Amino acid sequence: MATIPFYKMSGCGNDFIIIDNRSGIWNGIRNPGFVKAVCREKLSVGADGLIFIEKSDTADFRWHFFNSDGSQPEMCGNGARCAARFAFLNGIAGASLSFETIAGVIHAEVNGAIVKTQLSQPHDLRLHQVIEVDGRQITVHSINTGVPHAVIFVDDLAAVPIKALGAKIRFHGQFQPAGTNVNFITIGGDGIIGIRTYERGVEDETLACGTGSVAAALVSIAMGRAASPVLVKTRGGEQLKVYAEPAAPPFAQAYLEGGASLIYTGEMSPEAYDRGQAC
Repeated sequence: MATIPFYKMSGCGNDFIIIDNRSGIWNGIRNPGFVKAVCREKLSVGADGLIFIEKSDTADFRWHFFNSDGSQPEMCGNGARCAARFAFLNGIAGASLSFETIAGVIHAEVNGAIVKTQLSQPHDLRLHQVIEVDGRQITVHSINTGVPHAVIFVDDLAAVPIKALGAKIRFHGQFQPAGTNVNFITIGGDGIIGIRTYERGVEDETLACGTGSVAAALVSIAMGRAASPVLVKTRGGEQLKVYAEPAAPPFAQAYLEGGASLIYTGEMSPEAYDRGQAC
């Protein structure tokens, strides 16, 4: 069992472990068990997700993205920005680059610690759905921005029981079998969207969700409550900028711009991923 070099990066509070696997040397650990082991908070490196960077025949690279529970979502907006900056920092690609994901080829522009990504085409916009949760009716709007998202407007973000209510909507029959990410949002007098997100695969609130921020912005635009570009303030306090083209639905393209921070580099020992180690 060998030590494994990695980068720890953060996209506005959404944190990721990134491993360069272009040589294929780490194919043996590219599995849910390894991912769940190293993403454990306090017991290992800890992260919301893990990204393997791999060779591509059609783009600058390909990624294998895992949530912390070992599942593989189609897309992750904050992870995409971190992967793009990782590739630029390591000479894998230039400042303008593209990479393969399950959701399709993603294009990105790296400008220092700020990265702008063009996401896959948004689809399945559905407004004013009414669902029942715990005996009360909730109006939900939904859109797929690479992964499925539900958007709920609320009066007081701080008062929302994110984990409890988010889980009930995430697993609601309306959104099965795939389930959905759940975003609770408010729009301030300055037009900035405040957002809190329950992420499918993490099964908890995260400090930021890129595709969720895009979903919140596009739903708000579709309802006439915002205009592109839209600023979204994440739970972690940082802001993301969302661009929509055209500026009204149906949206042909969506772009997400924000920070992608390099937190540290290191090597994880076998004790980081051997779940048989005694505590």
